Amino acid sequence: MSKAVSIIHGPFGRVVLYHIDRTLIAHAHREGHLLFHVSGANSRVRIKDKDHIVGPTTGVAVNPWEVHTYIPEVPAVGQYALVLYIREPWFTGHRPGAYDALNFGRREFRITPEIALLVKHVVGKVLSGSEDETIEAMLYELAEACRYSSHLHLPQPQPLELRLGVNDFRVRKSIRLLSDCLDADIDMSQVASEAGLSRPHFFKLFHSQVGLPPKLFWNTMRIERAFVDLVQSEKKIADIGFDLGFSSQSSFSRFFCLNTGMAPTDYRRVGHLVH
Repeated sequence: MSKAVSIIHGPFGRVVLYHIDRTLIAHAHREGHLLFHVSGANSRVRIKDKDHIVGPTTGVAVNPWEVHTYIPEVPAVGQYALVLYIREPWFTGHRPGAYDALNFGRREFRITPEIALLVKHVVGKVLSGSEDETIEAMLYELAEACRYSSHLHLPQPQPLELRLGVNDFRVRKSIRLLSDCLDADIDMSQVASEAGLSRPHFFKLFHSQVGLPPKLFWNTMRIERAFVDLVQSEKKIADIGFDLGFSSQSSFSRFFCLNTGMAPTDYRRVGHLVH
């Protein structure tokens, strides 16, 4: 089974050193997502039916809410990977006036000497479980270097509002409904009805505006809540599952493992919080 070696949560989002030896099902994140090879075999990240290599010379960038699948090339060996989940408001706050924010260009970008050195330093911080604030500056520098590398020699990126804007009020309402109902199984037909749409039209419109199906969006929100509770609270794992609508700790653990590749107990054991 895959495992997290060390995890740090903070205002920036999350940074994790993983050992991954199994395929992770198609999933998405609210955050901008950066993956770097540390050791072991290469892996591939599949985005829109195209594979991108996470290896010694290339990293992979995934835009917020972009559906992707992680595939280790040699499961028997696996890959140690440094993975960043960068919160867009935090990143944008360091770039006042910027309109492209976390809009990465190429999904596969070159690991420059600068990026390689920053990855090495961040890995050291993560392995030490460092809770000092210097990691924030380091993560911003790394994310910005990757953003720049991903756009090198590409046309100027689209403004953020054109890239991510959810401009249909019915989709915005459905997002609120989904976000407010993480503690029980949800009836997508009821959500569609309350948003004023038929079920087929709801699924089609939601996917076109948000970039992923509503059930995947809802599961992503539930996993996010679980991440926060596991690291930032002392709630029992069974109670975290119950609060997310699961009838037992085992059913919650299966859901968590299917979406992250590891057990919630392992995630909590290695998690650290930077305030």
